[in-house]
Amino acid sequence: MVLPFSVRRLAAPVAALVISMMKIRHYDEGSTSRVKRTPEALHTVDVTAGPHEREDAMTYSLVARSADGAELGAATASKYLAVGATVPAVSAGHGALVTQAHTNVAFREEGLALLRAGVPAEEAVQILVQGDAGRARRQLAVLGTTGEPAVWTGELCSEAAGHLVGTDCVAIGNLMAGATVLEAMVEAFTAAPGKLAERLLLALAAGERAGGDRRGRQSAAVLVLGAGDHDRLRSPARTDLRVDDHPEPVAELRRLLELHRVVVSGPERATALPLDGETAAEVDRLLQVSGHAAGGLVERLSIWAHSENLEHRLLADAVDAAVLERLRDRAGGLRRPAG
Repeated sequence: MVLPFSVRRLAAPVAALVISMMKIRHYDEGSTSRVKRTPEALHTVDVTAGPHEREDAMTYSLVARSADGAELGAATASKYLAVGATVPAVSAGHGALVTQAHTNVAFREEGLALLRAGVPAEEAVQILVQGDAGRARRQLAVLGTTGEPAVWTGELCSEAAGHLVGTDCVAIGNLMAGATVLEAMVEAFTAAPGKLAERLLLALAAGERAGGDRRGRQSAAVLVLGAGDHDRLRSPARTDLRVDDHPEPVAELRRLLELHRVVVSGPERATALPLDGETAAEVDRLLQVSGHAAGGLVERLSIWAHSENLEHRLLADAVDAAVLERLRDRAGGLRRPAG
């Protein structure tokens, strides 16, 4: 379901009639939205391909927050190198944004500065867009800790381009396979339980399954900041992961998110296994394959865990399940076939 910004101003029955009749092509100054929660918020435009498109970072993204506003973040994917380097930006306790299409990278720092100063999302978008001569080619989505998101899709963004606002989130994209990409992202995010980074990644995967960037896949990123100690190296309140160049970037981002959870979190005693019997024998074999054959079992496991940055998950009389799984993965990659 698609309709341009000017049609979205109509009363609902009239708009529904227009949608059912045809896809309308209409160009105005662009599209901004901060209150729509239905597919009618999607703004799709048709443009003739021009030289500027080769400079665009074609992207689909989701900006979101947790229900209590404590966590803020964004996830993005594109058939473009290192999309995470230029698109998302987050300030803990203030807000999150993405800038894409013919990306104005300055929007990241300028937008966060406005949010830190207490400027509402809608006003922040207006300030950034009105002062930008290239706004017809831009996309921008801004979300604060409270209130509705604010979004801009310029009329020269490559089709399918648009945005869709949901509860505590906004999806935005250009050069997508179709409108269903944004709808799939919002639906997946809304339905998903758990921490914000996990929900964002599920939404990104849903967008990819719906077609994603119609040119293909190359990079993806997730950036989340929550309340906590961001000065620490290992902080569960901070997730900042990027896949810059990969044939399956969203799947690889999933792997990195699982590894990140293991690296920043402490041991889980409820699922730990006693370090004796068959478990001890397995750990011994895996450590030998990994080149740690000399010394006592506990000592060798400690040395290996330190080399993998997992020393914080060590237990005195048991082995953490995540540590054991990582050891299996590492040793499995080192095994050589017999013969």
